[in-house]
Amino acid sequence: MYTIVDIETTGNGIKGNKITEISIFKFDGNEIVDEYTSLVNPECEIPYFITRLTGIDEDLVSDAPILSEIAPKILEITKDSIFVAHSVNFDYNVIKNEFQNLGLDFIRKKLCTVRLSRKLLPGYNSYSLGKLCSSLQIPLTDRHRARGDAHATVLLFKKLMQQENAAKIFKSFLNARSQEATLPPSLPKQVFDKLPKKPGVYYFKDAMGKIIYVGKAIDIKKRVLGHFYDKATKEVRMCNQTADIDYDLSGNELVALLKESAAIKHHFPQYNKAQKSNGQRYGIFSYEDRNGILHLAYNKIKMAPNPVAVFYNLTDCRLFLETICKTFLLCPKYCHLQENVPTCSHYSIETCDGICRGTEPMPTYNEKVEKALVHMATQNDDIWIKEKGRTTSEDAFVRIKNGLYVGYGYVDKETPINTLTDLEAFVIEQKNTLETQRIVQSYLFKNPQKVWKGQEITDAL
Repeated sequence: MYTIVDIETTGNGIKGNKITEISIFKFDGNEIVDEYTSLVNPECEIPYFITRLTGIDEDLVSDAPILSEIAPKILEITKDSIFVAHSVNFDYNVIKNEFQNLGLDFIRKKLCTVRLSRKLLPGYNSYSLGKLCSSLQIPLTDRHRARGDAHATVLLFKKLMQQENAAKIFKSFLNARSQEATLPPSLPKQVFDKLPKKPGVYYFKDAMGKIIYVGKAIDIKKRVLGHFYDKATKEVRMCNQTADIDYDLSGNELVALLKESAAIKHHFPQYNKAQKSNGQRYGIFSYEDRNGILHLAYNKIKMAPNPVAVFYNLTDCRLFLETICKTFLLCPKYCHLQENVPTCSHYSIETCDGICRGTEPMPTYNEKVEKALVHMATQNDDIWIKEKGRTTSEDAFVRIKNGLYVGYGYVDKETPINTLTDLEAFVIEQKNTLETQRIVQSYLFKNPQKVWKGQEITDAL
């Protein structure tokens, strides 16, 4: 038994979408055996653009029942049946969310007439209900009203059941392991099936082939599926527009992040937020106090004169300074890791040689600070990062020169790399931006063991 459903809504997004009209036809595969249609008072404002589309305004629904009053009828008529709709995820998820708000469960098996039509009636330019009905000469009256659209969907569904291999296709769609009901209505399943479970960048494209979203993942297939399960308004709209997915393997997360950033800035996809550097940057700087002691300190970048290192979040900045303090045997008090104390007593840094207690000569301490400053200023000037390649037979690398991101590349493990000039030939040059600086810096801070300087990288590859 099938219940073929169509709803009209306030159009305020999936989680805020309220039903204004619902129509349900109970269909046994041959004929309609029951019907329920009702306007619904959404108890909220109906936007003007929705009224223009559907003709439903607040006056029309003012005397209509609210959803809680008709929920028992909806549960009864759809019980023990397969929920069918054109772009089923929209109707199903709106109803499910509305019922959840009422404290009711709504769980039904689903079939999508868009996906079924693409499978059983291939070759049409559009699979929207209106254009499909026009192409198939299915009468459609009262377009964008629940009963008119639901009844047309019944006729379409009946035609689909009459197609060759229909029973087999229906069965495969209803298989518990099938993802047909989860995939966007316009996305062919074979496109999703071909997605790899590897690191890389993926591109959601609309029916015209335009990139509407760029993402990165360690497991592309798993991450893409996550979009389809996400019921946030933006995600649902994006998925409903998705007709194709392309991808580009990266081999590792770092290169995936860098590729994603470049792709977003190149394509400006509709559903990507513009990439911006973190609202607040922090810098490490030095100054000399009235006693001649050199201090290291950190502050917001606009308050840090001539910073020797810049960070994109406060935690990384402080942790880095703690590492410098330990490495160069500096004093936590004079590194401003402890404030308002006569002498240092840091819980984890015990490297102070006594400058705060007057037992270490000032020139000796200042010399250590100078060495730390030189180290911070030059540590990432000219380096290579080695990472996993796209296959087991290659290595990936990222190039940093003069402290700036230059690009990335891949080298087959059998290729002889004897000099830096040999390796430079494999660099795929990229633009350095605030976003790539943030990505690279965060990586360097967390993965110092993967950083190589000068000729060292040729021995590592």
